[in-house]
Amino acid sequence: MSAGEAPYRIGDVAQRAGVTTRTLRYYQELGLLAPAGASPGGSRRYSEADVVRLLRILELRNVMGFDLDKIGVILNAEDRLTALRHEAARGISTKRRREMLDEAVALNHQMQAQVQERLAVLEAFLGDLEEKEAVYRERVAELGAVKAVGR
Repeated sequence: MSAGEAPYRIGDVAQRAGVTTRTLRYYQELGLLAPAGASPGGSRRYSEADVVRLLRILELRNVMGFDLDKIGVILNAEDRLTALRHEAARGISTKRRREMLDEAVALNHQMQAQVQERLAVLEAFLGDLEEKEAVYRERVAELGAVKAVGR
């Protein structure tokens, strides 16, 4: 790929996403993000699709709370689903379509399991917060009763 197809330098992409260039290099080491090309001098160059992928990684990390290993699992499943869609668009046999749909269902279940696991952690945290709130409210009520008796 030429630098014209991947116009963004690593610093530009890092700034746009609000991360450091070190973060981008680390994501590359982990196999989460690969620059689409390189300049004639060997500098990393990123495409718009690379930027979109980086933003997806950050969404999964910051919004969904997934660790980088789980993000890798999700991205691999999403990449495979994209490949299946491209294959299906070229025209395939009914038998192959069935195989692909079975694989898509399995990948979808895999991603659902990741989300369910994350939800369980969040629900447990929410439960802890609700229990603490109940204790705080009891203490407030106790203080109100003490104040009323002390009058």
